[in-house]
Amino acid sequence: MALTTSAPDGRPRCGWCAAAPEFLPYHDHEWGFPVGDDHRLFEKLCLEGFQSGLSWRTILAKRDNFRAAFHDFDFNRVATFTEADVARLLQDAGIIRHRGKIEAVINNAARAQDLVRQEGSLAAYLWRYEPRPEDCAPPQTASTSPASIALSKDLKKRGWKFVGPTTVFAFMQAMGLINDHAEGCVVREEAERARAGFRRPG
Repeated sequence: MALTTSAPDGRPRCGWCAAAPEFLPYHDHEWGFPVGDDHRLFEKLCLEGFQSGLSWRTILAKRDNFRAAFHDFDFNRVATFTEADVARLLQDAGIIRHRGKIEAVINNAARAQDLVRQEGSLAAYLWRYEPRPEDCAPPQTASTSPASIALSKDLKKRGWKFVGPTTVFAFMQAMGLINDHAEGCVVREEAERARAGFRRPG
């Protein structure tokens, strides 16, 4: 796929926007913009885990259902889920009914609580893995990075599930830890300004 494509307004965007109409608003207003909110960071890690083996379009279409099912990804609430909640979620046609992934979210919620106790916030921990721009590959040429490999390894050591290096790299792209908008994409500079003005947690 071309790195840029002409969007309906005639301006260039990242080429993947052309794959589905709902990608354009997600690309323009969310993807690559820095996030410091613990619940949104946790949500994205979970949704990237659910995406494993599937398309982001499938997950994005069901995102509101996921938010309802997992209490807006409030990990303090999700950590209290029981086997009865797993059984309920396995009957919820609005989400991806995969036992391993559902159980991973519940497990990861408890691990997120551990991180908050140890680090002050999930954001403070995750943003420590923000790579320097000079250590990043050219936009949209990589599916992992040294930073995503390191973060994945540490999360796994802490007991997190479904957090492989590719999943973590996609999370870093989406949450603005790197600016992976294509050169020439009209949103790249906007995302970079947002990153420049973003106060790093911790």
